[in-house]
Amino acid sequence: MPPSNWPDEIHRVLAAQRVRIVGYVPDAGHKRLIELCHADAGIRAVPLTTEEEGIGLAAGAWLGGEKTALLMQSSGVGNLINVLGTVKTCRFPLLMIVTMRGEQGEFNPWQLPMGRATAAVLGAMGVSVEAVSSASEAASTIETAVRKAFDAQESIAVLISQRMIGIKSFEEQANQ
Repeated sequence: MPPSNWPDEIHRVLAAQRVRIVGYVPDAGHKRLIELCHADAGIRAVPLTTEEEGIGLAAGAWLGGEKTALLMQSSGVGNLINVLGTVKTCRFPLLMIVTMRGEQGEFNPWQLPMGRATAAVLGAMGVSVEAVSSASEAASTIETAVRKAFDAQESIAVLISQRMIGIKSFEEQANQ
């Protein structure tokens, strides 16, 4: 069973760093963090139908003086390739927190290609990548990422290891 406190720690950091908008594509790996954002009166949690919408949300929020974080799964990173060019060209800050799939123990073969390519794809598009493989690293890594993104106006993605969210089987997935 993966540790359950890392979403609470990430939420605490987002709130302390005055991230006011959190866009997300529904994801079981981010479930607890999404719930915490919805329950926080200081954060507006915005459900997205696709990851690309999150880039527009982040750009608009930044133009309005607000900080945004985008939550997604590694398979959704593949949907961002073209629109990440906008981030690079317009030079606005972008913070993404990505739950990883396709790592060791993955049960779904459709998750393998993008899971294995996520860091390289983001790097090729000019996004700095940080990886978190244990709950004890989550808060400090996110805090550093928030500062890098908004103080230096950089694009950064924090990849949350599949070991932290847990590995499911097809049977477990079907029963949810």
